[in-house]
Amino acid sequence: MGKLGDMANKAKEMAKSHPDQADKGVTGAERMVDEGTGNKYDAQTDKAADAVRRSYEGGGTTER
Repeated sequence: MGKLGDMANKAKEMAKSHPDQADKGVTGAERMVDEGTGNKYDAQTDKAADAVRRSYEGGGTTER
């Protein structure tokens, strides 16, 4: 696996170990994108954030 894949796997393992912190990061990233686009893609960012949370078992609901 390449360096990017290795980094992604490490990030996922860290998120599994610290889901509360990972949720804060996901929420912050989602909020930043929403603010930068004027909430134009809010439904898409919600869906993406939920998918990320499910990938590390951090929950599936959007907390704003």
